[in-house]
Amino acid sequence: MTNDDRYRRGLAKLAEIDGKAGEEVVAPLGDLGRYIVEFAFGDIYSRGALTLREREIATVAMLAALGGREKQLRVHIGAALQVGVTPEEVEETILQTVPYAGFPTAINAMHVLQEWGPLPSAKA
Repeated sequence: MTNDDRYRRGLAKLAEIDGKAGEEVVAPLGDLGRYIVEFAFGDIYSRGALTLREREIATVAMLAALGGREKQLRVHIGAALQVGVTPEEVEETILQTVPYAGFPTAINAMHVLQEWGPLPSAKA
């Protein structure tokens, strides 16, 4: 398989997950953007063992737990919602990071989630 094949497969997968928004994120990154498309989306996201929904839940959890990745978390929360993860499930995913990554990272992640609307648990 050529890098062009990986790139085309990666762009197709990225569009499936993020629509046009994903391409807009990687396009200005030059070669780094191409590497992201080829590897992350052409190779990893295109594997069959997990659904896109499951992959986005895992990605949101990792970005939330790592902290300091709010821009990427914002993109992947949007992607998670796009592939069928509910806002309640995103909130629970973030809450699941508290025992392992602590309150500060979860607080920051919840603030990113709030950009999409009120927290599901706060609804009356």
